[in-house]
Order: sequence, then C-alpha cells, then structure tokens
Amino acid sequence: MQFKLAFVSAALATLALASPAPRNEPASSCSTGPVQCCDSVQTASQAAADPGTLALLGLIGVLIGDVTGLVGLTCSGINVAGGGTCSSQAVCCTDNATGGLISVGCVPVTL
Repeated sequence: MQFKLAFVSAALATLALASPAPRNEPASSCSTGPVQCCDSVQTASQAAADPGTLALLGLIGVLIGDVTGLVGLTCSGINVAGGGTCSSQAVCCTDNATGGLISVGCVPVTL
C-alpha cells in the first residue's frame, strides 16, 4: 500500500512539473505582434474539448496538437504605448492571422 501511495505521489509531482504554467510577461516583451485583449483564453486541452473552438481551428488549418501556448478567442489590439487597458485577458500571440476571431500561441501579459 505504501509503495502505491509513493508511486502515485511521484507520478502526480512529475505531471505537475511537466505541465506548462501560463506566466505573465511584461507587454514590452511581446515581439510577435501587437498585444491583444481577448474575451476568452483557453488551454489547448480546453480548446480540444470545445467543439466550436476546435471547428474554428480546423477552418484556419491549425491542428490542436500543433498548438503551444494558449488559444485566444475574439481578440482585439491594444495600444500599449497609449496606456491601453483590457477588461478581459491581455495576451501576446504568435498567430493573429484571423482578424481577432482566434489567436494561437498566446502568453498572458501584464499591461
């Protein structure tokens, strides 16, 4: 019994260390494009479980297995230099090619 408990504890600790934790970067470190304000931000696993998000990703040719980072939905640009604000989630994304409908490879930023 003790061996099972130790094994399960070690396995859970390994998973916790291996899981990427979203971290807030300063907005000035966004080198992939403009800082975005997204109405919703999901992990890749949440996007895979959401039929609507999964369909949108399929329409733009993104496979969920290829997604690193977060997926932002309904995003708009923020003028950080002008002291912009975001009432939802401010992110920096590697792919904003869909005009704000869906952004891929996002990392939360602080304004």
